[in-house]
Amino acid sequence: MAGIWRDFVAAVFTAFRRRDEQAIAKERRRAVERLAEETIREARRPTDPPE
Repeated sequence: MAGIWRDFVAAVFTAFRRRDEQAIAKERRRAVERLAEETIREARRPTDPPE
């Protein structure tokens, strides 16, 4: 009986850990996308200001 509870608790902790890892991965992906968009915008700006 104790083995069943141990397995259950381990499964719950693993499920929460995976959700956290997925959330972190999504946030990293969004940060990379924002950085890429900002870099592209800066590269498209004219280098010399209009006179």
